[in-house]
Amino acid sequence: MRTIAEINEKIGSQRAVVWTVEELKARVQELGVTQAAKQVDVVTTGTFEPMESTGAMINLGHTDPPIKIRQCWFDGVPAYAGLGAVDLYLGATAMADEQSSQEASEVSGTPLRRGGGHVIEDLIAGKPINLRARGQATDCYPRAFFETTITRDTINQFYLFNPRNLYQNFLVGVNGGDRVLFTYLGPLQPRLGNAVYSNPGAISPLFNDPDLEIIGVGTRIFLGGGIGYISWEGTQHFPLQKRLENRTPIGPAATLALIGDAKQMNPYWVRGCYFYKYGPSIMLGVGIPLPVLHEEVVARCAVRDKEIVAPVVDFSIPRRVRPTFGLVNYAQLKSGRIKIEGKTVRTAPLASIALSRQVAEELKQWIDRGEFTLTEPTVSLARDRAFLPQDSWGSQIILE
Repeated sequence: MRTIAEINEKIGSQRAVVWTVEELKARVQELGVTQAAKQVDVVTTGTFEPMESTGAMINLGHTDPPIKIRQCWFDGVPAYAGLGAVDLYLGATAMADEQSSQEASEVSGTPLRRGGGHVIEDLIAGKPINLRARGQATDCYPRAFFETTITRDTINQFYLFNPRNLYQNFLVGVNGGDRVLFTYLGPLQPRLGNAVYSNPGAISPLFNDPDLEIIGVGTRIFLGGGIGYISWEGTQHFPLQKRLENRTPIGPAATLALIGDAKQMNPYWVRGCYFYKYGPSIMLGVGIPLPVLHEEVVARCAVRDKEIVAPVVDFSIPRRVRPTFGLVNYAQLKSGRIKIEGKTVRTAPLASIALSRQVAEELKQWIDRGEFTLTEPTVSLARDRAFLPQDSWGSQIILE
């Protein structure tokens, strides 16, 4: 029906018809797939959720005399320094030392465990960050210690490089044990006291391109309020997950690695967070535009919450493979209640449904104004990647 070049020409002259994925689903109910596909050029999707496999590449620039950094802290949060002399990688889940966390708590007036996600947010916002670094003294890098204050504008490169974002689907966490569990989904109450799901459902980007036919390496996206790109498959990418007839997976499946210039991002869409008794993380807004190249794109995007499912997993069993209570669909999850073995259990999303909608809407506005054009993928994402566990025969299992 269309090419990306043709759609970009319409975007440039502000003639492109752009719908958010929720608008698309509603129009399909009114018009049917064929008529909707004739009208729309681009469908925008979005999510705003925790994405802990996120981090920032930072180049400080050289000091005088030069230093070869081997250990480094941003506001007390350790960064990885096993790269070039002043190249550093700050992970979102890196945790500040106790003293730095105490100082942050005194400033804010509330208990706070500061992590890499908070530092990334503050740098994007233009706030000053304390930097301490220890060097390995060599003939060409004689300096052994360096301390200064940096901002977004006083460093060279500052870009997000995220090894794993945008799970195509995930799981629903519950706790069948007798004590509270503190997890990456937040607190899970004992005796099936609550259920937490992390994916926003049918508006989430990868549910609407289930076989990764439209997106690929080089696809331009909305990342943290700026422009980013899909750089590769994400870690733990598992496109071979079992799927329903509509091609949506029944559990964690495809993931993406993303990259984008953090200096152009907005802290509204990049927020450090902390999970009590689990650790720091980051909330990130990501939106993907799907060009309507043919009718099948609309057919896939028409999928609804009641037509996609996630497994209900019991976190009280401390093993890699945990028992499940079967599958539930996202319409049930979003209703606020599900049934597990006859018991009514409250549900809550870890993702912000409202902000996920805002991501899709903002990306739509960028395209409507001609400020955001589409890119052709240069390489397709792998569709045959298996998921390999790290089990060792004869190894001793130690559970704390």
